[in-house]
Amino acid sequence: MSPETALWLARSQFAFTIGFHIVLAAFTIGLAQFLMLLEGMWLWRKQQVWLSLWRYWSKVFALNVAMGVVTGVVMEFSFGTNWSGLSSRTGAVLGPMLYMEVLVAFFLEAGFMGVMLFGMGRVRPWVHFLSTCVVALGSLFSAFWILAANSWMQTPDGYALGADGRFVPVDWWAAIFNPSFPWRMAHMVTAAMLGTACLVAGCGAWHLLRDARHPAARKMFSLAMWLLLVMAPVQVVLGDLHGENTRDHQPVKLAAIEGNWDPPPPGEGEPLRLFAIPDMSARRNLYEVAIPDVGSLYLRHNLHGTIHSLNQYPQDELPWVPLVFWSFRLMVGLGLLMVVAGVAGLVLRLRRRLWHARWLHRLMVLMAPAGFIAMLAGWVVTEAGRQPWTVYGLVRTAESASPVAPGLLLGSFVIIVTVYCALFAIGLWCLLRLLWRPPQPDEEGPVPDVARRTDGGQGNE
Repeated sequence: MSPETALWLARSQFAFTIGFHIVLAAFTIGLAQFLMLLEGMWLWRKQQVWLSLWRYWSKVFALNVAMGVVTGVVMEFSFGTNWSGLSSRTGAVLGPMLYMEVLVAFFLEAGFMGVMLFGMGRVRPWVHFLSTCVVALGSLFSAFWILAANSWMQTPDGYALGADGRFVPVDWWAAIFNPSFPWRMAHMVTAAMLGTACLVAGCGAWHLLRDARHPAARKMFSLAMWLLLVMAPVQVVLGDLHGENTRDHQPVKLAAIEGNWDPPPPGEGEPLRLFAIPDMSARRNLYEVAIPDVGSLYLRHNLHGTIHSLNQYPQDELPWVPLVFWSFRLMVGLGLLMVVAGVAGLVLRLRRRLWHARWLHRLMVLMAPAGFIAMLAGWVVTEAGRQPWTVYGLVRTAESASPVAPGLLLGSFVIIVTVYCALFAIGLWCLLRLLWRPPQPDEEGPVPDVARRTDGGQGNE
């Protein structure tokens, strides 16, 4: 097999492992914040239903963390086995960031997770809530350092190149808070919250379809729909700001997102391409359906602004445009559907029909994985869109790979796919078993010594 085949196998293996891991990691981030919210509501409102929901979703959290740790370890080892060129040249910058993720974030989560998962009823309520908050904060710290490292590869800053071609940090503040980091961090954390909200709403809707008067299902569905209503529009704004950053720092990626091969005629703005089949060999779009000038509204916030075009760059500096083009549209389409679902939930809430709108419940069951699918599509845009670079504009992907025989890469890839698919199947089976049964007032576990009401809250909250 050729070196090109070896590179393709190395890239495919990393894409597969990170594709599994990022969904689990994002669910951990979102669910940690959700558990903190549930326990806060229980301490504030003193209603047993909130404690039942906390215990219900804490089991899902424990399962998700167990699977996420396994997939993350394999992914990080691949930096040494498959990407030694990247590790050798950028280790002085990326190594400390990944080390801080383990030292500050992972240890912080692990240290307090035992108290959070097994301390309910055994420690004081405020101590337990503090542990839950620390775990939630630790998940955000983890996202902070991982996204700082990834963002540096997208928009490198705060470095100097040594005589041997290695990157040396000269300004850690600039390296960590590089130009794309703030928008990428905000966009990713919001995506994790939306993914969790969609899954929780889907679970609540499923139980409402079976029993529209179940108090825990009502609370679960109501809280998730509030999150969708608030977070989905925020994500639209963050996406626009992130897009402006991409326009300024990664113009080829934005051109691929828009399927923009040539600039528009003089005096015209960029079109909004609703449909197209990008042809890499002909360097044009086939069967394009577009609305004139509308693209300039969100790209330049006027009707006549333009962006870079793909034909301004040589073929070997272009990403695979069809993948980037369609992944972006999948992400945006699902994001807009979340906005619509959140608004629909508000309208039905105001009409006091939230618990009985079975069409919305069915829609939310179907949309349960939508947030994570949208997030995964966005990650594909981010990573595939920067190709052929690992460090944008400075280190090519071909230069980053290890000199590993293609046969070894293929063998390890087959093993990883087999193990991951088996792991995911078992995890999904366990998850569905946990979610199939609705939360019960007498969820297992010691009852904390705190005053509580048991009315469950039947109102249309």
